[in-house]
Amino acid sequence: MKRYFTEQDPTFWNALLPALVLVAVIYTRSPTTNCIFDEQEALLANPYVNGDHLLWRDAFTRDFWGLPPTGSIGSYRPIPNLIWRALWRLREHPWLPHWVNLMFHAINAALLCRLAMFIAPRKRGFAWLTGFVFLASAVLTEAVTGVVGIADVLGGMGVLLALLCLRLPAWAMPFGVFISLLFGLFSKESAIVAVPLIAWAGLVLAPLMHPKRPLRVPRALLSLVGAVAALVLYTELRKRWFPVALPEELTRPLPASEPLARRALHAFMAWFAQPRLPKDPINNPLVDADMPHRIAGALRVYARGIGQTLFPWKLAGDYSFPQEPIPPRLLTPTIVSGGLAMFLAPLVAIGFWIASLVRVGRERRAADAASESASEPQPEAASASTEFGGEGALWSPRVITYALLALALVWVPIAYFPHSNIPVLLPTVRAERFWYLPVIGLAPLYAWALLYISRWRVLQGASDRMQQLGRWAGVSLVAGFFVFQLQSARMHALDYTNDLVFWRATAQSSSNSAKAHLNYSVMLGARGFMEQRLVEGKKAMELAPEWPMAHIYYGDALCRMQRAGEAWPYYKRGFELNPADQNLISLALQCLWDEKAWEPHKQELLDLADANPGSWLAFLARDLVYNGEKHNGVDPKYRPRGYNEGPKKD
Repeated sequence: MKRYFTEQDPTFWNALLPALVLVAVIYTRSPTTNCIFDEQEALLANPYVNGDHLLWRDAFTRDFWGLPPTGSIGSYRPIPNLIWRALWRLREHPWLPHWVNLMFHAINAALLCRLAMFIAPRKRGFAWLTGFVFLASAVLTEAVTGVVGIADVLGGMGVLLALLCLRLPAWAMPFGVFISLLFGLFSKESAIVAVPLIAWAGLVLAPLMHPKRPLRVPRALLSLVGAVAALVLYTELRKRWFPVALPEELTRPLPASEPLARRALHAFMAWFAQPRLPKDPINNPLVDADMPHRIAGALRVYARGIGQTLFPWKLAGDYSFPQEPIPPRLLTPTIVSGGLAMFLAPLVAIGFWIASLVRVGRERRAADAASESASEPQPEAASASTEFGGEGALWSPRVITYALLALALVWVPIAYFPHSNIPVLLPTVRAERFWYLPVIGLAPLYAWALLYISRWRVLQGASDRMQQLGRWAGVSLVAGFFVFQLQSARMHALDYTNDLVFWRATAQSSSNSAKAHLNYSVMLGARGFMEQRLVEGKKAMELAPEWPMAHIYYGDALCRMQRAGEAWPYYKRGFELNPADQNLISLALQCLWDEKAWEPHKQELLDLADANPGSWLAFLARDLVYNGEKHNGVDPKYRPRGYNEGPKKD
């Protein structure tokens, strides 16, 4: 086993086998699992995946959830839908799509190993460690174990392939980048971050990947051309195949008095034509924040996410209100650290890049001088390089360190920026799967640091015993890091055993998430634990007293326990908070009908209808009162889709 890693370079195929084994051990869900969280909508309710009236090519005219442009809630990702549809034909169960996602993650880890070998040739330990850091990163568990995370994994695959194309000859590189990034964009739109990042990587990594003729600027420009071409083609095809109405704020040009950067971003967003995203203050409280507090909240989430890449103390499947509320203050240590990591880090990266240029020039001149004197064919620091991580390395460890820092300090903030809620408000305030692309840039840096720690040297004049203790301390720290990551990843993967286990774990990890407690209550109720459902439902109401769903669902729990009289005040409060929610209103009215408890509240229903003219409440309440006997309650075509049901047939 040891010889497999010490005597073989991690080529793609050499790295893939152990990656597949490890990913199966770490992330595999129970074969008895069911559809959890967004998998309900992505698989069961997806008319493209689970329906029988759409053609295969219709994947390019539907969104991620199988909806047409007129009913889309955003997220245009046809490649995941094509894969899901093929797998759903084999077996209508989420375990197979989940297992395929694991294989894709293993492939990405093998690709990253190969990239690390190009960055630091002959440093096997660094390359193997890079793949292991990425593979075992616990913060990626949601993306890898959850079926919906396939979009993040495939988007990451496209970006990794584009990075590997930087190793190609200059004439072939832009074509490879173009094809790779086009694949990434059709997997997930957030792969757009690769446009600047691939160019930056081409600039920073050119001396490492092409030591004889780096051609930094030409290679960076060629990679940028390929990336921009992919973005333009993707955008124009999406706009043709999936035309959507622009948000109102993008249909009007900004006045000339606005800053140039803001006008440029506005013009780009109007051209890019991102499908309209839903805005729900429960899923993302930042929708109600002004811009300064929105940025502060986003930076706080970013800082916490960086912390999770190192120390994943708690991993959760949901961070809804009020788990990540609008920050009451604009300046806190967490917000400031997030701001430094987001906005200052790229400037520091430029400094490291300049330092790498200086160091490369110095080592190249030293190597040329040594070659002329026929005394030292390797650069001046070759002996240190050999001692540090490999035999015959072209550049010293310092050059590689500077390059990795320059890459990561730009890569992480830019890769995360579209998910930060700063440029665009997203449907959710925070999700761990958003870290898939950033961790691609972090993994080589973490691996390099861990390799250095594992070979710690104490004081130069220390005794052999002290030197040995230093090495043992370093190895222990590295082992502790991986044990913690692996344990956290496996424990979080076990949360995906089924929907009840998932929401119980989420309610414990995100104890202030009203949505987590409410969904946990629903799972309890589905299994007949009605008293416990009331307890969790009450917690959701207390955490989010203005959330209509919490009131309706609490009333529904009472109604299904034959306590419809007690349920009415909660139903009524939910109706008043949101008279436009068809599904919630029809759910409540149907239970009142089934329990024969609607007639005592007939006049109140009509009064609510009069108070909310033109609303779903007005229509459904009157329809129940006057046509309830005909439909046996709410008209079936207005009733909500049941849990674990496929797409509704209209």
